[in-house]
Amino acid sequence: MQAAPEGGRGVGKRRGRPATSGGRRSGNGERRRRPTVGERLEAGELTLDEAAEHARETVLRILTAAPKSRSEIERSLARKGYPEEVVAPLLDRFDEVGLVDDAAYAELIVRTRHAERGLARRAIAAELRRRGIEDEVAADALEQIDPDDERTAAAELARKHVARTRGQDREKRVRRAVAALARKGHGPSVAFAAVRDALADEGEDVDDALDAADGYAEGY
Repeated sequence: MQAAPEGGRGVGKRRGRPATSGGRRSGNGERRRRPTVGERLEAGELTLDEAAEHARETVLRILTAAPKSRSEIERSLARKGYPEEVVAPLLDRFDEVGLVDDAAYAELIVRTRHAERGLARRAIAAELRRRGIEDEVAADALEQIDPDDERTAAAELARKHVARTRGQDREKRVRRAVAALARKGHGPSVAFAAVRDALADEGEDVDDALDAADGYAEGY
């Protein structure tokens, strides 16, 4: 009689359930798509009250993680399949109690983006639009930043970028620093002035720097 392999198990066989990629599958082996909230409502598997409660819990989880605009929350709930008749009254209630406040959220975005990243009004306004903040609300929030604030932020950014390129070609330094400020939303006049002053503080020839800046301005 042939001896059993060591350990008493058949060669090439493993005990336990076969490995799968996870998820429930249909009879033909394809993974079943989980029905959306809207589909469950249509099928009678979920009532409007139940859907509203699920949506309320979802919104609370979203806001616990980070503040959001009403539009961002609406988009998130829409992706999960919540219908408008569930979402609109729910968010109206969140508005009433102050848990969703686009004005306060916009002011927070303006303060943090300007103070922490040195962004100018133009760049912050673009972010507010992406987040679904209404133009009037955004304009009120952006009033926190005045031209002097922007020049101060640009000067600080210019000093940092100029310091990183010390020892390199002057024209290249100007181009890189001005481009960096442009990405932060600073206009040409503010960016060039900030870079010029940063180079002057290092003892660089400001006139040469301006010549390089003028050459770059054509493609700005």
